[in-house]
Amino acid sequence: MGFLDLFKRKPEVIEDLDLSWLQVDMHSHLIPGIDDGSKTMEESLHLIKRLADYGLRKIITTPHIMSEYYRNTPEIITMGLEDLRKAVNKEGISIEIEAAAEYYMDEIFLEKIKNGEDVLTFGNNYILVETGFINRPQMLLEIIFQLEMAGYKPILAHPERYQYLIADKGLLQDLTDRQILFQVNILSLTGFYSKPVKDFGEMLVETGLVKFLGTDCHNQRYLDMMETLPKSKLYQKLKQLDLLNSSL
Repeated sequence: MGFLDLFKRKPEVIEDLDLSWLQVDMHSHLIPGIDDGSKTMEESLHLIKRLADYGLRKIITTPHIMSEYYRNTPEIITMGLEDLRKAVNKEGISIEIEAAAEYYMDEIFLEKIKNGEDVLTFGNNYILVETGFINRPQMLLEIIFQLEMAGYKPILAHPERYQYLIADKGLLQDLTDRQILFQVNILSLTGFYSKPVKDFGEMLVETGLVKFLGTDCHNQRYLDMMETLPKSKLYQKLKQLDLLNSSL
């Protein structure tokens, strides 16, 4: 071995990403052209093929419903799902596709729940909800209460990304005491969003507060980064979590 060889680094070998243990991804944006996710059917098919290759057996894709930006309805999403299913079948991709929605919790959403309007759920009457990332919504606990009174089981999407929750241990305890279901983004554990998000996500995993994992896949960049997950110190632990994904 020459002297300079001592300074040569061997290329890092990253284990292939395997999500067969997860079975079901219940958070993604794969119906083309209706939110900030996939833009075309071609892109959707490519993303779904990659997700199937990771070993998933089912995708429950969840387009945004936000009164200010993405005014989707159950009818729009259902029509998009049917088109997507036809395209997936035509391509011969072996994976089951369902759809629900990721609801933004605001006054309009609260009124929908109070008025008994139809909403998209999945599994055991689960409903995926989100908030803004910076400030705590004043009506957060009220909306959760109304959802529960209506018979829904709210899942808080990517809690590790909410700056107000990272900073407010009391609120985290309140949500935990109320047994709110938490869904962490796999990407958060790779550092994709930021180190504080990664650290908070890891804490939620380590303390057993996470009941669902999701890809929150929007585009190819998400999956490219997700393939670094096997480098995470939690990769093996994730496989041992008591998750509810497989029941969907």
